Amino acid sequence: MTTHTFSLRPVLLCTVALLALEGCKRQQSAPRTPPQAVGIVTMQPQPVSVHTSLPGRTDAFEIAQVRPQVTGVVLKRLFVEGSDVVAGQQLYQIDPARYKAVYDTARGQLAQAMALDATAKAKVRRYKKLVREHAVSQQDYDDAVAAEKQAQGQIQSAQGQVESAQVNLGYTKMYAPISGRIGRTLITVGALVTAEQTSNTAIITRLDPIYVDVNLPAITLLRLKRELAEGRIKRQANGEVPVVLTLEDGSPYEFKGHMALAEVNVDTTTSTVIVRAIMPNPQKLLLPGMYVHAQLDEGIDPNALLVPQEAVSRNTHGDPQVWIVQPDSTVALRQIKIGMAIDTNWLVTDGLKAGERVVVSGTQKITPGAKVSVLDSKPKTDTAPGAAAQPAQKGQ
Repeated sequence: MTTHTFSLRPVLLCTVALLALEGCKRQQSAPRTPPQAVGIVTMQPQPVSVHTSLPGRTDAFEIAQVRPQVTGVVLKRLFVEGSDVVAGQQLYQIDPARYKAVYDTARGQLAQAMALDATAKAKVRRYKKLVREHAVSQQDYDDAVAAEKQAQGQIQSAQGQVESAQVNLGYTKMYAPISGRIGRTLITVGALVTAEQTSNTAIITRLDPIYVDVNLPAITLLRLKRELAEGRIKRQANGEVPVVLTLEDGSPYEFKGHMALAEVNVDTTTSTVIVRAIMPNPQKLLLPGMYVHAQLDEGIDPNALLVPQEAVSRNTHGDPQVWIVQPDSTVALRQIKIGMAIDTNWLVTDGLKAGERVVVSGTQKITPGAKVSVLDSKPKTDTAPGAAAQPAQKGQ
């Protein structure tokens, strides 16, 4: 009987090879994960109205403190507190008795001086003829001429006293120096007022128009000048910078004003420049000292880029960043700079170019370098050129 011996090692090796080959086939046949679908917008330049919104305070266009210029007792008050007065309107009457007496005395002295002058002139005329006939001496004639000149000097002195007395008599009637709204009176009838006193009797404030003073950061002023020089912002047709207000309760102010001036010096403590606007105030709604928000219309940026706010995220340092779809359909994370908010968009100041594609949806599952499929690729043009702008938040 013949016995055959078989080795199991070759069989086991063949089995392992077959199993490995089957595993490779299964791995090759496994489906690949499709690219992440993302929604995008394509950056396109568009004209946008550029605004800067800053807090400010209202200030009176004109203000006058009414003070007496002569001493006396107040006899009458001739205005209603809190009413509107016009320039030249009488406000108070001070007792004029003693000033009237001084004025009358000065007029009497003037009349005396004029009488002496008439006598001196007549004497000179007579002596002039007599001195030629040697009827009077030359010395007498010279004395007569000197007396005439002295009389003329007395007339001028008396006229000055009359004018001074007349001015003081006029000061007993206190008039409004400007037109505006007068506040409460700080003196009553019967009170004694003195000339050149430091306390005022009433205050008149002109409310229409009214100033609005805002503090513009110096860095913002530099940016505006640079953008104007580069042509990114165009000036208004009339050269003025329109200003609109938002009141403290959040309601808009119905009238539009314009920027009047900007200080030439920067406040070293706050690094700001005071910008003053003039606002019409026919209804007297704005009062000095009110807190408002002033929106300065800087002009039109003809090539502005707007990115949707939902496309912007923040890194650990708080810097804004967006996902960009590159030409090879891969995504990359890019840091950008943004300015003000315009509707639901951010105004891009640096980091993006026209034609680049920004991811607005589907960012949860993408990583740098990953391929994506584009769902939407329309230009970002949903904001009108005249859209209102709000200031960017801190950390942009």
